[in-house]
Amino acid sequence: MSLKLIGRKKGMTHHFDDQGNVIPCTVLQLKTHVVSQVKTLEKDGYESIQLATEKLTGAKRANHSKPQLGHFEKNSQEPRKYLIESKVAEIEKYPLGTEIDLSVFDDVKNVDVTAVSKGKGTQGVMKRHGFKGFGDSHGEGPIHRHGGSTGQRSSIGRVWKGRKMPGRMGNERVTIQNLKIVKIDRENEVILVKGAVPGSNNGIVEITKSVKGK
Repeated sequence: MSLKLIGRKKGMTHHFDDQGNVIPCTVLQLKTHVVSQVKTLEKDGYESIQLATEKLTGAKRANHSKPQLGHFEKNSQEPRKYLIESKVAEIEKYPLGTEIDLSVFDDVKNVDVTAVSKGKGTQGVMKRHGFKGFGDSHGEGPIHRHGGSTGQRSSIGRVWKGRKMPGRMGNERVTIQNLKIVKIDRENEVILVKGAVPGSNNGIVEITKSVKGK
């Protein structure tokens, strides 16, 4: 498996390619990660590395949980805000304290991005599922945005699971696959990917090399 890193969605912009075409891009900030723990088969039952990012200073460090601070002190690491695990094939290549930055994507063309989508609260079937709705002419009645019949005959007498109905929309963990890397800016620690990424601006995203090539 490939490395899984934590970044932040900073918003959207556009980029011009060599032919002058406009490419809509999402800007992802990816700060340097540090290997904060190495999990082994003998000690933990499986092999993986734990990565930490975004340094804690001042009040942020004081408000961090004591178990987390103790975890970093045990491994002689500087406290950081976010932790993530990655299962890698050759764990010996990542000893404790190894720094990982944007250079891991130098030879990568596509990435998968996972984030929690924006929550839109409780919505009806037209907004949530794209229902057409009923006609709005005279005599139709106040049912223009209703979902219609949902029940079955008496021989079944229940609503089938998975029926498209009103309910909570958004606030789900979503993965967008095969987003093309348009540009990598090491100076500003950002990566531009073609297309949209779920979640709000400044939200946390998980970035990894695509496993399904186009």
